[in-house]
Amino acid sequence: MNSKLKALMELLIIILIFIIITYIVQTNINFFENLIGKNIYGILFYLIAIIIAMVVAPISSIPLIPLMSNIWGWQLTGIISIIGWTIGAIIVFIICRRYGVDIIKKLIPLNDIYAIEKKIPQENLFWVVLFLRMIIPVDILSYALGLFSKIKFWPYTITTFIGIIPAAFLLAYVGSVKPIQQIIIFLIAGIILLGVWIINEKRKK
Repeated sequence: MNSKLKALMELLIIILIFIIITYIVQTNINFFENLIGKNIYGILFYLIAIIIAMVVAPISSIPLIPLMSNIWGWQLTGIISIIGWTIGAIIVFIICRRYGVDIIKKLIPLNDIYAIEKKIPQENLFWVVLFLRMIIPVDILSYALGLFSKIKFWPYTITTFIGIIPAAFLLAYVGSVKPIQQIIIFLIAGIILLGVWIINEKRKK
């Protein structure tokens, strides 16, 4: 299967699960509030889950966002997501710099990393990474930066923290609205991305 088609299929599956979980949670909110609880243990559960998902990159924590957004609100969920993704990205960076490809290939498909690695320039790395953090999944990019870039620990951490803020709050907010509104939002986002892709392809030609 073509890598771009595979990535698109994976994205569509995540979006579908995201919407389904939102519907299930919103129609059974009392059950989930009692199950998870509005307490520190529920927050720790979500925090640990997204950190693990960051390190074992084929696993996505995004479908958990609607669950948390509807229990604690999208603002707190966004903040927790930022903390969890940043901690996870730091762990990934340390693993990459210490152990390299030998250990990484056991955690994540290397083809995905190599595809991202080709897009990372070595000049103006701070601003490039800050931009990439806003458009590329946090986990895959973290591995690519840790393995193949020359970026240092603190610039990496700062760009990670700042770059994931928009996505964290946006996804948390979308996770709190009704499923029909989510479908509309995702369709609009898809149309915009399709337009950007078409323009980019025309420029290449």
